[in-house]
Amino acid sequence: MDSASRYLRMETPDKADHLWRYTPWKKVHPTGDLSEIPTLGQPEISLSLIDGSKAPNGIELKRGGSGEPDFSMSSALTNSFLHASAKDSQWTLVVDRGFSPGKPVILDVKASGFPSVAHISLEIGKMAEFELITRVTGNSEWFGLLRTGQIQDGAVVNDVVIGLLERGTMLRSDRIEICRDAQVRAGTVSSGSDRTKSDLRYIMGETGGNIRVLGSILSTESMHLDHHIEIHHEAPETFSRLSWHSACGGSSRTIGTGMLTIRKGSKGADAAQIFHNLLLSESAEADSIPELEVMENDVVGCGHGTANGPIDEEQMFYLKTRGFDEEGAKNSLIAAFLNSTLSEMGGGELHEWLVSELTLQLEALNS
Repeated sequence: MDSASRYLRMETPDKADHLWRYTPWKKVHPTGDLSEIPTLGQPEISLSLIDGSKAPNGIELKRGGSGEPDFSMSSALTNSFLHASAKDSQWTLVVDRGFSPGKPVILDVKASGFPSVAHISLEIGKMAEFELITRVTGNSEWFGLLRTGQIQDGAVVNDVVIGLLERGTMLRSDRIEICRDAQVRAGTVSSGSDRTKSDLRYIMGETGGNIRVLGSILSTESMHLDHHIEIHHEAPETFSRLSWHSACGGSSRTIGTGMLTIRKGSKGADAAQIFHNLLLSESAEADSIPELEVMENDVVGCGHGTANGPIDEEQMFYLKTRGFDEEGAKNSLIAAFLNSTLSEMGGGELHEWLVSELTLQLEALNS
């Protein structure tokens, strides 16, 4: 059955569905007509190094996909819809075995002027070692991003997606397989779009997989940013950490839901998650729901937690005594809070680039 037929046969999810509890599918669908798979445009996509130079040999962005993706352990509704609507907008990012460019790679996605969608399949070769930034910009009223694929044996990859749409809705769905002894840092930086719905799923089906999932989320005005993360431990000696930081201002709302699953037979698995929310106004709202599903007795450790709080007035006072004005002190504390996860997303050059992007977003709040 193809993706379009699969989607059209599905029932509309209700609030009992963990994924759609806080953001109904009707509010995310590009037209609101749930029986429709509309014709959507294609964004502009380009590949370069972080300094703007041409991407080197060993990494290539090709038009076209690799057939019907594996949607097990993912949202069949979201992925089927995105795959069907992106039938003419598919790319494959091919990374050669042992690829190591020395500089971060930027995959620029520009979604401007009209609703658009893209499906990017990742084929990251064994022992590759590099940093990838997927940057989404533009003023499209609706944009959908489906990412599927595999990070192969022994690869070391920092994979950061930064969403900077100026308005509208962004629907994102990831289903990434982490293979034997691969080490992955999966970062999400979100500070754009009026509404974001993300469904991020990572599957560790082979021994030795290691992943850190990191979020730095900044919501303002009336934004509604909903991120759902699942990490599936399907093999022995796998490791995961989920650390998610959200700063919420205005009348905005952020939601972070995390599910760590350790299947029977995944001996020695080690999994934990933590959500931190910084409330910048009385009308801002942050919801965090960490969950664990452990079906194996022989595990190293499993833990979860969440914490909400306002800006520390003592820290504000301290900064003011050092010459900061009200907005400068507040922005410094927001930046420090978000930087605690931002700093783990990559090396020095990547971190410096991410900090500069965050600074621009904080400056825009006061403009």
